[in-house]
Amino acid sequence: MRTKQPAPRLRMTVAALAAALALPVAAASNVTWDDIANDDKTTGDVLSYGLGLKAQRHSTLKQVNTKNVAGLVPAWTFSFGGEKQRGQEGQVLVHDGVIYATASYSRFFAIDARSGKRLWEYEHRLPDDIRPCCDVVNRGPAIYGDKVFFGTLDASIVALDKNTGKVAWKKKFADHKVGYTMTGAPFIVKDQKSGKILLVHGSSGDEFGVVGWLYARDPDTGEEVWARPLVEGHVGRLNGKDSTPTGDAKAPSWPNDPNSPTGKVEAWSHGGGAPWQTASFDAENNTIVIGAGNPAPWNTWKRTAQGDDPQNWDNLFTSGQAYVDASTGELKGFYQHTPNDAWDFSGNNSIILFEYKDPKTGKQVKASAHADRNGFFFVTDRDKLANGAGYPNKPTSLIGAWPFVDGITWASGFDLKTGKPIEKGNRPPAPKEGADKGDSVFVSPPFLGGTNWHPMSYSPDTGLFYIPANHWAMDYWTEHLTYKAGSAYLGQGFRIKRLFDDHVGVLRAIDPKSGKIAWEHKEKFPLWAGTLTTAGGLIFTGTSDGYVKAFDAKNGKELWSFQTGSGVVSVPVTWEMDGEQYIGIQSGYGGAVPLWGGDMADLTKQVTQGGSMWVFKLPRQVASK
Repeated sequence: MRTKQPAPRLRMTVAALAAALALPVAAASNVTWDDIANDDKTTGDVLSYGLGLKAQRHSTLKQVNTKNVAGLVPAWTFSFGGEKQRGQEGQVLVHDGVIYATASYSRFFAIDARSGKRLWEYEHRLPDDIRPCCDVVNRGPAIYGDKVFFGTLDASIVALDKNTGKVAWKKKFADHKVGYTMTGAPFIVKDQKSGKILLVHGSSGDEFGVVGWLYARDPDTGEEVWARPLVEGHVGRLNGKDSTPTGDAKAPSWPNDPNSPTGKVEAWSHGGGAPWQTASFDAENNTIVIGAGNPAPWNTWKRTAQGDDPQNWDNLFTSGQAYVDASTGELKGFYQHTPNDAWDFSGNNSIILFEYKDPKTGKQVKASAHADRNGFFFVTDRDKLANGAGYPNKPTSLIGAWPFVDGITWASGFDLKTGKPIEKGNRPPAPKEGADKGDSVFVSPPFLGGTNWHPMSYSPDTGLFYIPANHWAMDYWTEHLTYKAGSAYLGQGFRIKRLFDDHVGVLRAIDPKSGKIAWEHKEKFPLWAGTLTTAGGLIFTGTSDGYVKAFDAKNGKELWSFQTGSGVVSVPVTWEMDGEQYIGIQSGYGGAVPLWGGDMADLTKQVTQGGSMWVFKLPRQVASK
């Protein structure tokens, strides 16, 4: 019996398919330093947290613009799955048609950017005794070479093969049982002196009385290159050996504790200062710029010499912006936003590097901008800070400090000659003798901040910064406390309060040369998502009641919105692929607000849980117009 042969064309097709299947699949290209250094100029990828070394969160893409943004539609959505659907605060990266996304509970996903198909998934095995203070969030990865990197809630950092998701290396940097965690996205920099590539990341855990550290690692091996503590007097490390103390070895900005059985400085020993957000990088000065966290405990009197004024004790180097030498990890400069921080204002919010022309002298100023939880928008001279200003505040480093929210109670402004806040007597008093707690004071902003971790953005086209802010307050009182490893170390009680009846969230555009508010847009729910600007004249952000929104960057007019089904508390990105512009953002409500919400509880309990990635684009017929 003769076997029927396939037709010649079919034989060729089968043969070609067999040959194709026999060939190895080409791996995606590696990411180079030049790729990362030019992230703000290229449009086909997103390779850094902040869309560039200066963290301006601005894209030169303009296919989607003020005229056609109303036509945006979902391209696809991807569910992170399971029951772990809370607090999706990440910013994704995009490379070679692949989206790299972190999710709650220290998970990592690689997703096909064209189809939304999962390519691989990594779930970090977390112990039962992790101690995240403010939800089980992760704010994003870093990418370099053939690896992606992210931190975990058990105080580890992990490197994965970006093509397969297999673990390349894993390093434990601190003890999670005493409160150390990692929630921020790591960052890649290049030491301009040695040419070495460094993976930079910080620790979290101020609310448990740990000391905050900033680390630099070899991205190939994970080995520590240097480590810098951000509490004065603690000693750093360089190449595995003790290096220098941070600031003065005697830590004069922290008081001695005469009651300590060890003779050590108790407050200094548990001083906080964690740099838990993501750095920016001043390549010209070879300087890592990062925010330092709040001092621990929250109770200001526990960090003040008995009977003295808290304003005499700065508690360096907390609640401010730190300038760190990329080669050695030495602290080069510092500006403190809130000396002896009594309100948990911290200083971690993004620090954006930018340039502008001084309206008085006409000279270009190389500056840093920071919207702080304390309600003030700061502009500092980054050249001077990268060259030694700020031990403590020097009058030359602070250019301006303006309120970006209403109703600030703790300070009336800042003295530009000293760099110090002009306080209004709003520190909560210590408990009276025999009392369990101190008298309550009304404070605005509350510890949740005029803004919080969610990063602002800058548009070089408008010259404005766009701050996702909130109007709220708190009743605030001191409480007795003692340090116990692994337990909350606050010494404060609080209840979040409304400041206005009609809104909590307020998106504001601010001029960094004058501090004037150019426009505002109010939201009923708190704003807890970052912003993104584009050359198309747009601002993208998300809202806690589930919307992704686009606004006109010039006047704040709302031009487009889409309901994702859960609160949006993440950071939007945009990129170009196959000749089309895409916008991506995560959805999934969580973070600090629903945990600490107080009078916000009635709002937050309306929001359903979720965990997904949304990607949008214009229909081709709209994009071609």
